[in-house]
Amino acid sequence: MLKQQSHIVAPIPDELRSRALSTVTELRNRGKADKQAIDQLFELIVEMTDSGLDFFFLEPLRRLNASSMLMGMARVGISSMLKGSKMVVHKVLKKLDDRSLAAILDFIEEIIHEPETA
Repeated sequence: MLKQQSHIVAPIPDELRSRALSTVTELRNRGKADKQAIDQLFELIVEMTDSGLDFFFLEPLRRLNASSMLMGMARVGISSMLKGSKMVVHKVLKKLDDRSLAAILDFIEEIIHEPETA
């Protein structure tokens, strides 16, 4: 579905991409939205969110050679956004059933792409 729409892109480290895809595969094979699956999914979503927030909010400042004071203020703001997001994500995931888990795993697979070859 995303490929039929315009979208923005945030790069993630190869290690995070590999771990995300292996986590998706592991959770899909288990097929149960138990506490362990929810905890793994929560940690993955938080790390991917953190990576995206860094790219969209801090990377432009790094490219502008922003002062350390401005970078510090931006980090505080992003930290607050991440903290709020974590609370919401945790609350949503606690109520996850097996079908909803599969839908979230599908979404994660849909948004992760390998780099294009040069």
